[in-house]
Amino acid sequence: MSRDAKEGVIVVSGDEIKTSLIEINCETDFVAKNEDFINFAKELSEINNNCSSNIEKLNSSNMSNGKTVQDNLVSLISKIGEKITIGKLQTIENQNSQNFVYQHSVIKDNVSKLGVVVSLETNEKNDQIKSFGKQLSMHIAASNPLALNSNDIKKEIIEKEQELISEELKNSGKTEEIAKKISLGKINKFKEENSLMTQDWVMEPKKKVKDILSEINIPNLKIKEFVRLKIGE
Repeated sequence: MSRDAKEGVIVVSGDEIKTSLIEINCETDFVAKNEDFINFAKELSEINNNCSSNIEKLNSSNMSNGKTVQDNLVSLISKIGEKITIGKLQTIENQNSQNFVYQHSVIKDNVSKLGVVVSLETNEKNDQIKSFGKQLSMHIAASNPLALNSNDIKKEIIEKEQELISEELKNSGKTEEIAKKISLGKINKFKEENSLMTQDWVMEPKKKVKDILSEINIPNLKIKEFVRLKIGE
């Protein structure tokens, strides 16, 4: 099939220690809400968490009917008549950490159009941590950071942005020295706006995420990692 499968669902599975996200794509939003498709996606998500998002293990794992994931996928494609593919998948599991989940545009239970998992390193288990974890996962959903810190943003993304800035300044009439200063300022702003720690906190935009983390004042509290998956991105 050469048709595009750009619709679909994001499914979350696991617990606060080990949590997985998986993207299952189809061609139309109608199929994304189909009961057979959703049931397949939910069972697949549980198997994915057991496989720690190893795609080879996932494809060869048996589902409840005794057939492999791959065989069930072929059968579902035949039954529904649309291209269905397994997209991105990721498992988060860290020592001395708790995972927090946020889902947006929920279709049913743990099935949605956008899913976020964020891992907080802490030995504390209290309402303050739970509240921050929930708010942070919502912030990530809304602000779509590219990385935890600016030096973690992929080199190719920075290079592409630098090219766009250079192209923009090429015909600006600025001297080379001024253009360099503007370019540096723009790239630094891009890094700041796309790094979770330096983003404006959505609940209180005058503060940064790192400021909120400091204000919580819990020793050794750290944001370990996060994942954000959205259908269509």
